[in-house]
Amino acid sequence: MDELDEVDPAGTAEVTLDAAGIPVIRLAGEIDMSNVDALRVVIEPVMESAPERIDFDLGALEFMDSSGIALLLRVAAKTRTVRVREPSEVMRRLIEATGLTEILPIES
Repeated sequence: MDELDEVDPAGTAEVTLDAAGIPVIRLAGEIDMSNVDALRVVIEPVMESAPERIDFDLGALEFMDSSGIALLLRVAAKTRTVRVREPSEVMRRLIEATGLTEILPIES
């Protein structure tokens, strides 16, 4: 059980711009109803600037429940183009299993 106690499940969100100036939101850890509001606070300022495209980097995201999916869909609803970059295998399967690949297209 000590190993489980050492794992920090907190979800984090970090916003950067790629070389083309596209906002990239890197989500890491776990996203669930206990922390989604804190992540929304980080993401909202990006949405206020009304970018044409937002990319999500999900390579370090280990878990996401329906509240995390709702957060991604909220961003997709307010942005012309959303892309998912390099999702972990778990996140790729989640997006595919929920039928959201057209709304959240995956780039490898």
